[in-house]
Amino acid sequence: MNWNNWLRQIHRWLSIAFTLAVIINIIAMVQEKSSVWVGLMALLPLILLLLTGLYLFALPYATRWRGAGRSGG
Repeated sequence: MNWNNWLRQIHRWLSIAFTLAVIINIIAMVQEKSSVWVGLMALLPLILLLLTGLYLFALPYATRWRGAGRSGG
């Protein structure tokens, strides 16, 4: 498995972890047992989702820039 496919798979699993953290947060809020760590539990997957998502978003543009530099020379 190459680097891009590996990162896409990590991004998918992070989205599942983020969804589960949000559901747990909602359940804790409904039961009024909310604490700070439950609220912050979704931040780690969210930050990692942001980083992997930005990489995956920029990937086609970076490929195009690298291709244009090689053919232009």
